Amino acid sequence: MKIRLYIISMLTLTFLAASAYAETLKVITKENAIREECRFFSPVRIKVYYNDTVEAVSKEGDWFKVKYKGIKGCIHKSAVEEKTFRLTGLLGSQSKTASEDEVSLAGKGFNPQVENSYKDRHPELDFRVVDSIGEYRISEESLRNFIKNGELNLP
Repeated sequence: MKIRLYIISMLTLTFLAASAYAETLKVITKENAIREECRFFSPVRIKVYYNDTVEAVSKEGDWFKVKYKGIKGCIHKSAVEEKTFRLTGLLGSQSKTASEDEVSLAGKGFNPQVENSYKDRHPELDFRVVDSIGEYRISEESLRNFIKNGELNLP
């Protein structure tokens, strides 16, 4: 009986240790990639988009090893949010939770009110060019060719 209890305890501890890091992360960038290896120019396995949820398997330096739609790979910590934020003080003992959108925008120091205020103070500015730059895309292949042709020695 003691041996059986010991085996069950060890299996339970092993399972808990293996799943201890399983954490859900939210993508906070407009578009990002889960890569084969934990390097910026490693081939892309799958693209992820703002507010997608990925499962963190482990952490390796500034990278998370993740699983998304059954595909495993790496994503940089700057592309995901792993914290929960609580706002307290203004409403006494009541607490409010900030939405992921609010946290993401606050991290960038920008929100719709700031944008509208800036546009109101500078009506002469044309934001269409800025918007078009935000939509500009470069393929992974073009980027790899640029690095190769420029003889850039990146890790």
